Amino acid sequence: MSKSVLDMSMSLDGYIADPNDFLGGDDGERLHKWADSDQHPGPVKQFQDEWNGAGAILAGRRTAELMDHWGGSHGGLPIFVPSHRPPGPAARWGYPLVTYVNDGIESAMAQAKAAAGERDVQIRGGAYTVQQALQAGVLDEVQIHHIPVLLGAGRRLFDVLPSEIELEIIQVIDTPEATHIRYRVRR
Repeated sequence: MSKSVLDMSMSLDGYIADPNDFLGGDDGERLHKWADSDQHPGPVKQFQDEWNGAGAILAGRRTAELMDHWGGSHGGLPIFVPSHRPPGPAARWGYPLVTYVNDGIESAMAQAKAAAGERDVQIRGGAYTVQQALQAGVLDEVQIHHIPVLLGAGRRLFDVLPSEIELEIIQVIDTPEATHIRYRVRR
């Protein structure tokens, strides 16, 4: 059965991007350097297999626009963007695999899961979208790649939550570049 999975790199102090929407460090990619590491290819390959095995993407509008909707598809996968505003011209006319959903996060996730079939829906970025998915009860798992860096400022993933949300740890992988923790959202 399809499940929705948030997969996010995060600094130890809870930031997913710096104040300029970069991923930290001098080159703007500090939070993703772990994925380029040849030191521990097993865990990196496991995560890449999961990303490549997804059936659809649900992305926050800000992230989708910053990434130019990944050129219209995320590796050939359909992209669903919950938003109350209509899409810009590129997404509206040039990207047939990008669907803006204006009737809420529940509808966006239902459409993404329908498109994914038996495969997972990967959530890409968007702290607001993640918070909305948690509040609506449509996020099944959270996988955080804790990076050993303190960014000190920027965009926090879990800045505003509606209430206490219980998680269950289902996997921990420790590497020198990151500690990868996968949680199931308890309902």
